[in-house]
Amino acid sequence: MRWDEMSKRQQGMLLTLVSVEVSLTTAAAVDLCFRPQHDVRGHKGLWWLGIFVQPFGPISYLLWGRRRPCT
Repeated sequence: MRWDEMSKRQQGMLLTLVSVEVSLTTAAAVDLCFRPQHDVRGHKGLWWLGIFVQPFGPISYLLWGRRRPCT
């Protein structure tokens, strides 16, 4: 379906989903870039590949790929 064939509601929903996906991927990439290897579960190289598997990659990294400091 082309953009001009979509209703305004469909266009709005698509833009919302795309912006959420881009935001999650950006957050995961920035976190992975600055997080030391010892604070990442697994190899950073694999997580780099994984975060671009949409939409599950960035969500998986943000939930399970990071080690959180003990408080």
